[in-house]
Amino acid sequence: MKSLLFSTMLAVGTLFSVPVLADAPKTLSETRPAELANVHIHCQTNKSPLTYKPGEEMVFTFTLDTGKDKPGDWKFYYVRRGDDNKTFKGYAPVDKPLVIKTSLDKPGFVSVHVALFDAKNKVIRQELSNSKGRKYKRNIYSPAGAAVYPEQLTDCGEPADFDAFWAKQKKRLAEVPFIGKVEKKLVKETSNGYIYALSIPCVAPRPATGYLTIPKKAKAKSLPIYVTFYGYSAAKQGMPGGVSQNRIALFVNAHGQKLGESAEYYKKFFQSIRSKKYSYAFDPEENKDPETAFFNGMALRNLRAMEYAKTLPEWNGKKLVVQGGSQGGLQTMWAAALDQDVTEAYPSITWCCDLAGTDKKQRISGGWRIKYVPALDYYDPVFMAKRIKKAKVDIIRAGLGDYVCPPSGLAISYNNLATPNKTIRWYQSSDHGFVPHKKEIIVWSTGKK
Repeated sequence: MKSLLFSTMLAVGTLFSVPVLADAPKTLSETRPAELANVHIHCQTNKSPLTYKPGEEMVFTFTLDTGKDKPGDWKFYYVRRGDDNKTFKGYAPVDKPLVIKTSLDKPGFVSVHVALFDAKNKVIRQELSNSKGRKYKRNIYSPAGAAVYPEQLTDCGEPADFDAFWAKQKKRLAEVPFIGKVEKKLVKETSNGYIYALSIPCVAPRPATGYLTIPKKAKAKSLPIYVTFYGYSAAKQGMPGGVSQNRIALFVNAHGQKLGESAEYYKKFFQSIRSKKYSYAFDPEENKDPETAFFNGMALRNLRAMEYAKTLPEWNGKKLVVQGGSQGGLQTMWAAALDQDVTEAYPSITWCCDLAGTDKKQRISGGWRIKYVPALDYYDPVFMAKRIKKAKVDIIRAGLGDYVCPPSGLAISYNNLATPNKTIRWYQSSDHGFVPHKKEIIVWSTGKK
């Protein structure tokens, strides 16, 4: 990584709702919600968190900022985990900085998760408001992380027939014609454009569906395409709120559900795509065969939706952008790897990276993680990354405390990207749904800005 550029930025952001600390003691329960909107736990490491050497001491310093709020009878609860599979935990007073010293003797990551507890070992929560004024509650905590030589992390080995498998899948897709058979229904006309509901023939069992927006008076070959993929959800896809003037926008449904149906339809639909006791995509038996895995249909629907979008007369034939977070980040990586027309990709907190890493290399992970079976390697972004050779890729956010999408997997995805133009933005003390009040962002980048 000789051409890698490192930079660090500090900024102020917002807080997001997150689950209870997974490693908290069994006595953990929630207190009654309090305001405490000004209370934050800040973390500082003794050097840039991604630059440690094997065996070098990592020093994490956590401080409690109560702002305008009066501190109660509180204490820190901390848990240290790491890719060395060593764990320690404990309590500490909040009236002075909490200093955690540790190290790692090989390339990998360390997680130090610190939460605020009361005297009865109950987690302290705060009540906040989002941009729409809706109140929500979150635990007060800091999920910090650091790493030894993350730029040296490697994957666990891809299937020998990876490219042959995807060539076969594309052939299956090509055998289902869609030209002249697309259902394109105008569902809303705005002052500046049109919103359509799409249903596009695809490989069984369901079509590719989603919403399409096109501005009024768009000329032939005048607009780029922006494709958005969504995070994991068992809910109705909402219609876009408006139409962008400078683009064709395609919002792809991961499941091929019908759009604009009744609540009863969606209840039955999401029950139908479950597998036994598992929510969609989680059944290990279903995932043993890469062609019966739920991801197979999802990936092919993505490709078909993009294939259709490229037939639109308004597309300029040049710019095709894909984007999404979590499951949407996973789909973004598929799209950029499997469709060479993609020019820019913006995945964020990408789900399912390095699924084999926990089993084969004992890397730590957390909740909402699909059980690894070898067939899932065909869908793993760390292998897709090797097929992204031309498109600009900007990994918008990778949390150093995110163990739904572990930082080791995001690092490997970045390391494996074949494109010369790539960026990843590491957020200290950020997990899957939480970005701290004070953001420390470490940027790795190669190529053009």
